Amino acid sequence: MRAALRIAVLASGRGSNLAALVTAREAGVLPVTIAGVFSDKAGAGALAVARAAGIPAAAIPPCDHADRLAFDRALFAAVESVQPSLIVCAGYMRIIDAAVVGRFLGRMINIHPSLLPAHPGLRTHERALHAGDRVHGASVHFVTAELDGGPVIAQARIEVSDGDTPESLALRLLPREHQLLVACVGLFARRRLAPTPSGVMLDGVPLPAPLQIDDDGALRDARGVAA
Repeated sequence: MRAALRIAVLASGRGSNLAALVTAREAGVLPVTIAGVFSDKAGAGALAVARAAGIPAAAIPPCDHADRLAFDRALFAAVESVQPSLIVCAGYMRIIDAAVVGRFLGRMINIHPSLLPAHPGLRTHERALHAGDRVHGASVHFVTAELDGGPVIAQARIEVSDGDTPESLALRLLPREHQLLVACVGLFARRRLAPTPSGVMLDGVPLPAPLQIDDDGALRDARGVAA
């Protein structure tokens, strides 16, 4: 039997995406070992989620380091100590130095609350409303040196309603984010995903467009075929 995929999770906030991964693992639907959770904030809720689940967790404060590169090197030295095959940025809110990112190309993914390439960076819900978007969503992508610019693996979409606020959009999108991240990590756990210089390979075949997650949590390709 193939060993469970070892993952490390980076998070800065309350840890709801981490909790979704933990729940899926405990339900037996996500064959992973969460080897460690790391945060830049000692008070991050994600650390409490990890410890409650018996997962090693550590905070590494940026203020303890001379600059961003020194911090990133210290953080990723800790990450590497748990020997992950995949690093999952699940609400991690810091830009990672390009010199560090380059060591993990193809082994690090991020979940971002917009339909990339639209609205990289912060305040995505507010910006989607300001732009008059009628569809909003979330994307899981490979991390590269370009902010939220790596190849997109899969997306979740929701309709924007009249009267939506950034808060209401965020609230409705969150459960779809959870589904999306669990599904994408599942593809990695089953060794079905790989990056290419220009995109993503699924089962050894280039994806012409990001996968889309349906209401039941299944990923589908551009033809509507289940991944």
